Amino acid sequence: MLQKCEGIVIRSTDYGETNKIVTLYTREFGKIGVIARGAKKPNSRLSAVSQIFTYGYFLIQTSTGLGVMQQGEMISSMRSIREDIFRTGYAAYIVDLLDKGADDKNPNPFLFELLLQTLNYINEDYDNEIITNIFEMKMLNVLGLYPVMDQCTICGNQDGRFAFSIRENGLICHRCFARDPYRITISQSALKLLRLFYYFDLSRLGQISVKEETKKELRTIISMYYDEYSGLHLKSKKFLEQIDKFKDMF
Repeated sequence: MLQKCEGIVIRSTDYGETNKIVTLYTREFGKIGVIARGAKKPNSRLSAVSQIFTYGYFLIQTSTGLGVMQQGEMISSMRSIREDIFRTGYAAYIVDLLDKGADDKNPNPFLFELLLQTLNYINEDYDNEIITNIFEMKMLNVLGLYPVMDQCTICGNQDGRFAFSIRENGLICHRCFARDPYRITISQSALKLLRLFYYFDLSRLGQISVKEETKKELRTIISMYYDEYSGLHLKSKKFLEQIDKFKDMF
């Protein structure tokens, strides 16, 4: 059956001499795999639309296994992402996280919109690191993770000084600090941003400016939480950490 869908290429792998296996995250069907026959040929009509990060409409011959990409109509190539190694690194991590975290053929229009908005923000040169942190926080529920971000996870209090507890799965107030000697001290700025990233609608994002020390706090907490609970060990994250070390040199 031929079906049209709106999708984003999140992975593209060479297959044989001329073909590609393309993983799309689509609004209608969720994550699906398709064969793009002849896409490795420079003059192929599928060559451009089968490249990673491409956003467009696709005509797919569906089946129980891999489908077949018959046509593609590009809406955006995310050109600015491709032309900058740092944007490429962040975007590659974003699509890798979604690829590993989302189930096949499980439609999630919210997640599709989140991915599209995130890539658009990176393409438009918003703060790559902050946009990525927002995506990571939004992905937690998709991964089945629900940190307590609106109150103390132990006593339920919503006021006082807070720290982040990996062990207790969320915020703990000063009354409960003794319960976790390994809690992570967190500034008010980082606390507000973590809550904001977890709860707010990304489409409402305006210009955002975050101090480097606050970014470091966010990076530490989110990375430690993912390491403890997600079960994901992504090569794209390691690459991102490597290029981040060199960003001040460019």
